[in-house]
Amino acid sequence: MAVGATVIDGAGKTSRRLDLPEDLFGGEINESVVHQVMTAQLAAARSGTASTKTRSEVRGGGSKPWRQKGTGRSRHGSIRSPLWTGGGAVFGPKPRDYSVRVNKKMRKLALRSALADKAQSNSVWILDSFAEPRTKAAAACLRAAGIEGRVLLVLDPQGPDEAMVDRAFRNLDGVAFSLHGSLSTYDVVVADAVVFTSSAFERYLARSEAGSTQAESEVAGS
Repeated sequence: MAVGATVIDGAGKTSRRLDLPEDLFGGEINESVVHQVMTAQLAAARSGTASTKTRSEVRGGGSKPWRQKGTGRSRHGSIRSPLWTGGGAVFGPKPRDYSVRVNKKMRKLALRSALADKAQSNSVWILDSFAEPRTKAAAACLRAAGIEGRVLLVLDPQGPDEAMVDRAFRNLDGVAFSLHGSLSTYDVVVADAVVFTSSAFERYLARSEAGSTQAESEVAGS
């Protein structure tokens, strides 16, 4: 089944319906791979700086707090024991790297599945032109197009109108930004609508086609 995107102008009016390439926005949705890639992306975003001290790292505790017998209290050899307040932690967290390796094929499949899900639910738009760098105009554009919820706006850093689009949409609540070259599965999945600028959409298609051609050349050469 062919999927498409709605092309809108700067006022939010629909100008036409554009068919999307099957290899980037179609096909079967692989939920398992999407879940794996999203989990890896969230894990890589963790700082991993949590740290606790073991009993060997806690300051003090060089002598017994009291003698072994005769006090009527339980035996203790050091105030650095995990049983004491301020003592060392048992199996506490240490700085670590939470990142998980995910191969390139899985990342591409997950992103295609996420975009296919949005395309099949008619949640992909292309902003053809936007000439007014005002937040009020950006809000009116989304409202006229019927775009609601969390919006992912995909930009092209080299596009002619991208700075104007960024200035107009940056102060809107619920609008997140991504460059066409760094589009991630997580950003697409959590968004309710994906809006490409026309320049970003063309660059995304060209970049994907160039990657496919290079991969085919490498396979043929091997």
